[in-house]
Amino acid sequence: MKISDIKPQVYEMAARAEARCRNRFAEIDAVALENTRRVMEAFQEFKVSEAHFAGTTGYGYDDLGRDTLDQIYARLFGTEAALVRLGFVNGTHALTAAMFSLAGPGEKVLAVTGLPYDTLRQAIGISGDAHGSLKFYGIEYGQVDLGPDGCPDLDAIEKAAADPKVRGVMIQRSRGYADRKALTVQEIGQIIQAVRKVNPTANIMVDNCYGEFTDVIEPSHLGADILAGSLIKNPGGGLAPTGGYVAGRKDLVERAAYRLTCPGIGGECGSTLGNNRLLYQGLFFAPHTVAQALKTAVFCAAMMEELGIESSPSVEEKRSDIIQMVKLRDPKKMERFCLGIQAGAPVDSYVTPVPWQMPGYDCPVIMAAGAFIQGSSIELSADGPIREPYTIYMQGGLTYESGKLGIMMAVSAMIE
Repeated sequence: MKISDIKPQVYEMAARAEARCRNRFAEIDAVALENTRRVMEAFQEFKVSEAHFAGTTGYGYDDLGRDTLDQIYARLFGTEAALVRLGFVNGTHALTAAMFSLAGPGEKVLAVTGLPYDTLRQAIGISGDAHGSLKFYGIEYGQVDLGPDGCPDLDAIEKAAADPKVRGVMIQRSRGYADRKALTVQEIGQIIQAVRKVNPTANIMVDNCYGEFTDVIEPSHLGADILAGSLIKNPGGGLAPTGGYVAGRKDLVERAAYRLTCPGIGGECGSTLGNNRLLYQGLFFAPHTVAQALKTAVFCAAMMEELGIESSPSVEEKRSDIIQMVKLRDPKKMERFCLGIQAGAPVDSYVTPVPWQMPGYDCPVIMAAGAFIQGSSIELSADGPIREPYTIYMQGGLTYESGKLGIMMAVSAMIE
């Protein structure tokens, strides 16, 4: 398939769909403007200059650009400290480092938004028996499921968090591979209040993946002790070549740094090898890039409504992450949708996505991602586990225009 294969009726559908999105697009642009203002103020406050873009080698001691970027992230997230590092190999790595800062042997970590994302389960010890998991180190795990309406069960959270063994609490902002909505920052704030009511000293962590810059505030502004995410998602702006971040209370960030490197070294080491410029420039672009991804997701929702296919969130719903869940209910339709997304990509457009057994997942997963950065979720991609109810999770779009064409390609592939 090629862009030129988009069917005339799909262009007609796209015109109708886009007309329905205009009010939502204006709201997204307003958020992007406010977040861009915050980023620019932070850059100016810390006097970012050409000197910050120089990289270090070897141990990476006294890396001006790296250490200043930590301060900028801390300012943006309203936290005491931050750790922004290329050494985090993915979001799961950053999340795991943050998770290990929450509790020690004999204490408990409580997940209050249901079962965590697939790749975290081995790190916790829910599945498998991996050396070095929370379970391996004697840290217990507890879980509170979301309510029947998909919202946090605040009464159950209060009851579970009152357990004196609970030292850490985990909140997952995004839906992951689950049939649930992303939590708004305000909903996360309600969870934090419920926990503080019965356990004021608990360390509260938010898995912030896919959510950064979708609102004008972050969960840390409403009391979360530590956040973590990936730089090849929202905050890297499509330019960060790899990495992740942790931001939060100073002592917790230091513990996370010990998990990234080793105790006693923490964040003092870690060369940047000339990549600082990309991390700064990516962060500068991030509010705008996230807005492009959100517009792509809203357009996808409108196109699915044109086809009579259930998806979430709807065009009108408030969004707290960049993911669009599309319930195709058929593995073959998943493959067709992914074929169209792949064919609409600037990179590897000729490749046919097929399901495969990815590390960290308990079933085959299909992924479409013709990205400049391998695995970058802020670039247009679609993926999902090959299991009932056969749902695709679409995210990203460096530009709305390219994202729109990618969705149109996916629709053309399914019609064909």
